[in-house]
Amino acid sequence: MNNIRSTLATVWRIAAPYFSSEDKWAGRALLAAVIAIELAIVGINVLINQWNLRFYNALQERNWDNFVSEIIYFSVLAGIFIVLAVYQLYLNQWLQIRWRRWMTAQYLGDWLHHANHYRMQLQGDAADNPDQRMTDDVKLFVDRTLNIGVGLLSSIVTIASFVTILWGLSNAAPLHMFGQDIAIPGYLVWGALIYSVLGTILTHLIGWPLVGIDFRQQQYEADFRFNLVRVRENSEQIALLHGEQAERERLLVRFGRVVENWLAIMNRTKKITAFTASYNQASVIFPYVLVAPAYFAEKIQLGGMMQTASAFSNVQGALSFFITIYRQLAEWQAVVNRLDGFEAGIVAARELATRTDRIHIAATQGDGAISLKDLVLRLPNGTPLVNADRFSFRKGERTLMTGPSGSGKSTLFRAIAGIWPFGSGAVTVPAGATLMLLPQRPYFPTGTLRAAVEYPAKEGAFAPAQISQTLELVGLPKLASQLDEHGHWNRTLSLGEQQRLGLARALLHVPQYLFLDEATASLDEPSEAALYRLLDAKLPATTIISIGHRSTLDDFHDRNVVLARAGDGFALQDSKSAAAS
Repeated sequence: MNNIRSTLATVWRIAAPYFSSEDKWAGRALLAAVIAIELAIVGINVLINQWNLRFYNALQERNWDNFVSEIIYFSVLAGIFIVLAVYQLYLNQWLQIRWRRWMTAQYLGDWLHHANHYRMQLQGDAADNPDQRMTDDVKLFVDRTLNIGVGLLSSIVTIASFVTILWGLSNAAPLHMFGQDIAIPGYLVWGALIYSVLGTILTHLIGWPLVGIDFRQQQYEADFRFNLVRVRENSEQIALLHGEQAERERLLVRFGRVVENWLAIMNRTKKITAFTASYNQASVIFPYVLVAPAYFAEKIQLGGMMQTASAFSNVQGALSFFITIYRQLAEWQAVVNRLDGFEAGIVAARELATRTDRIHIAATQGDGAISLKDLVLRLPNGTPLVNADRFSFRKGERTLMTGPSGSGKSTLFRAIAGIWPFGSGAVTVPAGATLMLLPQRPYFPTGTLRAAVEYPAKEGAFAPAQISQTLELVGLPKLASQLDEHGHWNRTLSLGEQQRLGLARALLHVPQYLFLDEATASLDEPSEAALYRLLDAKLPATTIISIGHRSTLDDFHDRNVVLARAGDGFALQDSKSAAAS
């Protein structure tokens, strides 16, 4: 019971915000229309139940006129039912896409807000594969929530509508056994209730493991798909290392988990299907078994028996709602659990950026320097990594940072950029300053080359002639004529070309502070030197801080700093101070 309450509370927390959003009136109107149509369909079912009495009595009495009039009456009801069913599906789908659009926009906004997506990866949150959460799971949540919610309401209204009818029919067709009428008020209602309750309990006992199995199936499917994408994105390195066999074995191991879990689903589904199919088939016969003795004892006519069977089937079907949709319920609960984990991951990542013992980024109106005060960077497990106190990167200065691999050079850049949450101390950045960080492997969105080089600005922010000239300056003249071509530029360009394109992006944006994290490491030394001279010429006012290991970079920097071993971590200091110590 507590688990049901918890699930329903989670569903309400996920679903309710849409109906209070800026799209609330459209959403509420569509939901009201879907519900109203469902209630109208229940009303038509009541009319058809009453029609059964008249129609089958006409057949028994061989009354042609009544037969024809009832056929016409049924045709009218069927026409109305068809129209209602079509528009209910149409409005339901319209509501689904509006609701899904709103939820996707909200999740995307929360996930991408202020590097939340990056912090979620750092803390290893429960929301694995966020792409699947925002595609498959949002779609399934909206679809299953609407279908289950409307179906449950329909079942409640059906029970309320038909119980009275069935209770009255119980009196008209009393239970007849061994030649005697047995007076049990509403025995047909009690029969439907007992039959449905027993079926629901047995279905749950057989099918409850499906919730966990479905959850794991989605995990394994997403893990397999993610690793396929990794192979595709790193196909060149795999081919060079002749790693195809190793990758095949690794992928088959992951797919083996998919197959093993699927076999568990098959086994459990076989059991629940065997029971529900038997239950549903028996439910066709059960009302006739109850009422047939009264019919053969001539207590009721054929129409009365058919009406009774129809009313019983409606009540029993409504009471058996959870049996009918149990497979969907198990899938729905697994979806709810995954979205709940995704939202919890978003909240945890947001709290990581706002807790008191974090690295504080402050704006200052001082001398234009980026200053580090009592800065301690830590790994996610709490291990000390970098210490920097009363250290500044002065405005307009070109600084080269060196240090052993793993000493925290890139992590220090991330802290200055404000995305590394583990640590303490303060980083002060000039108010309104523009920072750009270029890693060794820059990111380019899939699309036109123009959009790739202009990123993160919107496409069209720079004139085509300016972009073409910049590409020629960085040594990519052949790309100057391909600005409107679409491509996956991280795959089609070599790493050296990607680094040149990254520097072209910096030349276009003209940041006040440019951080180069081995951003020219894949270029030969003459090309690297030419690009640094280009930066000197085109960005004379930009403060540049570089991470690099080549001694040839010394000529292009005014100052050398080093991360030197100090206790359990590394300390940032000028290279002369480090040499002296």
